[in-house]
Amino acid sequence: MGNLKEVRNRIVSVKSTQQITKAMKVVSAAKLRRAQQRITQMRPYALKLQELLGNLAGSVEGSPAAKYFSVRPVKNVLLIAVTSDRGLAGGYNSIIVKEVLNAVKNTYPGCKIDIITVGKKAKDGLRRFNYNIIEEHNTLFSNLTFEAADDIASRVMDKFIAGDYDAVDILYNRFKNAGIYLPTAERFLPVTKPAKDEKAKDFKHDYIFEPSQEAIVGKLVQQSLKISFFRTLLESNTAEHGARMTAMDKATDNAEDLLRALKLSYNKERQATITKEILEIVSGAQALG
Repeated sequence: MGNLKEVRNRIVSVKSTQQITKAMKVVSAAKLRRAQQRITQMRPYALKLQELLGNLAGSVEGSPAAKYFSVRPVKNVLLIAVTSDRGLAGGYNSIIVKEVLNAVKNTYPGCKIDIITVGKKAKDGLRRFNYNIIEEHNTLFSNLTFEAADDIASRVMDKFIAGDYDAVDILYNRFKNAGIYLPTAERFLPVTKPAKDEKAKDFKHDYIFEPSQEAIVGKLVQQSLKISFFRTLLESNTAEHGARMTAMDKATDNAEDLLRALKLSYNKERQATITKEILEIVSGAQALG
């Protein structure tokens, strides 16, 4: 260990860092509570709509909405990588970059891949791989609203309808609790039809639709897709705050451990210096005597 001044300076530096990590933990905890409340309210509604969306598969045949269910040979793929705008969240961002690399290499080998990044860290992490990033959204999570998600989802849906892409996947971290998030690759388009239950009986219903069935189903399909996309952003945002809170909590604990080690080293060095000075004084006194 260096001299006493170096150790003292390092102790001061670690204490300052610890104060910052404590403050960041408190801020992340407050943001996590608000984000968790939003996703808790949204999730049941969005998941029920997603279930309804799959069940609408039989009602859209012959209507414009059927294009959202169209399964084509996969040649052109759009990946939407969702991370955070800021770091200091452990492996939260890097794991999505790895998921994108895995999708390109193993899930869609030989396909033409385009990428939309949501979150500055997704752009930073994927830029060095020279992928074709067609859109970048670097400040979306500073003010996450349904209107912003609607704008992105609408453009993606239009591209799919136009035949630009045969499959659209969203890669994000799904929130489980404050300490756990699950990296998830979720199919956005085409809409996945539910598995047919062979035991279920077919029932025919005679409904009167106003306006037309095609108009109602088409609007419902579009709205369900947009809400589903917004839910993934809320999941990712909530997981981000949980990951950052956990990372800052561990950083604070590590700083405390480092402080104990530094103080012990400082005391040992100080004691050695005092002992050395006493020996020099005694040796000098004996020489004079």
